[in-house]
Amino acid sequence: MVLAYIRPDKNFDAAHEQLQLINSYAMSNNILIDDEFIDYTSQNKRLYERKNVTDYFQKNDGATLLVCDVWVLSSDMEDIVQMFSCLLKHGINVHFIKRSVIMSQESSAMLVLGLMDQLRQTLQNESTKVVGRPVGSKSNSKFDKYLNEIISFIKEKKSVSEMSRLLNVSRSSLKDYIESRELKLVAFGSLLPQAPENAEEQVIDKITCPN
Repeated sequence: MVLAYIRPDKNFDAAHEQLQLINSYAMSNNILIDDEFIDYTSQNKRLYERKNVTDYFQKNDGATLLVCDVWVLSSDMEDIVQMFSCLLKHGINVHFIKRSVIMSQESSAMLVLGLMDQLRQTLQNESTKVVGRPVGSKSNSKFDKYLNEIISFIKEKKSVSEMSRLLNVSRSSLKDYIESRELKLVAFGSLLPQAPENAEEQVIDKITCPN
């Protein structure tokens, strides 16, 4: 079972951006995605408040999980420790696409700690602590709730007119949404960044020690 987990956040990546990377990665590696979970739960919610997510992972023992980056699972350091522990306990292999690494029960402790430390550094970076929406990010849309369906329709090569009828929405507004989010690229996969050599070593090398 291959799962794609997407959790958008205004200070990081939108859902369509994560889907674009995940679809590109899956196509490049001949991976067939069995299920997609787009989680709109706020990053302010703690893990104990996200029972639907923890239940979802726990019922998929031994699955392969595709996520864009570590923060998608949680941006709380205490929760990420618990999340990593739970995923590894259930034998789930996690592909962190932006880091070009796979975390599994066979991974070294240094890799797991390195991923956690990169999240810690990201959260401390002042560029993520902005007021308001970052430059270049997309605002929320009324069509976001239909994102999975729209992606499926595009893969099925349905026309915008067909989609608008099925969703009972304005054709012109839907067309603008698809174009602004580059959903055709999202659906068919593209723009996957070049994976660095020795990605695991790079994660470990970026661990910072207290001064």
